[in-house]
Amino acid sequence: MSAFAESARRRFGAGARVSTCYLIDDCLQPDTDPAQVVGRLLSAAAESGLAIDYLARRSACRRTSRFVDGGPVGAPIPLAEMVAACLVAEPTPPDNGGRPPTARTGWLCNGRRSSEHDAAQAMRGRAYRPPEEFGRREHSVFLDVQLWSTQVVGGATETRWSAPLLSAVWQLLRLGMLRYHGAAVVDPQPWRDESWPRRWHDVPPVVQLAPDAAPFAAYQALSMLPKRYLGDEHAVRLVLDHLDLDDDVVEQTIARGSEEAVPVPRRVSDRLSVLLLDGS
Repeated sequence: MSAFAESARRRFGAGARVSTCYLIDDCLQPDTDPAQVVGRLLSAAAESGLAIDYLARRSACRRTSRFVDGGPVGAPIPLAEMVAACLVAEPTPPDNGGRPPTARTGWLCNGRRSSEHDAAQAMRGRAYRPPEEFGRREHSVFLDVQLWSTQVVGGATETRWSAPLLSAVWQLLRLGMLRYHGAAVVDPQPWRDESWPRRWHDVPPVVQLAPDAAPFAAYQALSMLPKRYLGDEHAVRLVLDHLDLDDDVVEQTIARGSEEAVPVPRRVSDRLSVLLLDGS
């Protein structure tokens, strides 16, 4: 990590602000004890010489609350639903309206699906048309991503958000691109070296571990992940490239970066880098 921080300072100057954040996946095992998990994490980080400035909860990418004085206030903010509402799928030329919209199907792709998905094709004898990537160079790399699914729980329909969509929400949080009624959706809460809550729901979405940490919202972000997340990262970039984000937020970020001699690409996915690591 220190090598990447030094690289940032060489590129943007000695005053470059670099902060680190560890995203805990509390979605798969929500019944675990935060005190035990965080305790082991911070011990391992200290032993390896890794300084963690912020700690974030993955479940907060689905729905979060603003925290004041260590507790949630106001109505929950439906982050995943907000981001899903900003999706704009590319129309398939010539578009005849036959393909159900992403908002109804929960699927997003980077091109034209194969002829197997065309309506009324059975027994017609038409030649098979393979899937095709929009904007391909020579050959297609077609990707079709499931963003959510639904299930009935206790008589009510519940939405289950996919890992790529939640990861896209996370990247938008890290880059400071989400607003709710004009305000940032997360405000890192300082850790006062007190005992951790026993439920993940009671842990703030983002906890600031280091008192002197550089800002959480970043102009650019680097993610370090095991190689098994390669497919997810491809899907995350597809989601980000199909979002219609708030123009005012985008322009404000670009202008602020320009004032600090930091070029900020308009395309959000161009502000992200990924390092894939061996192991699990």
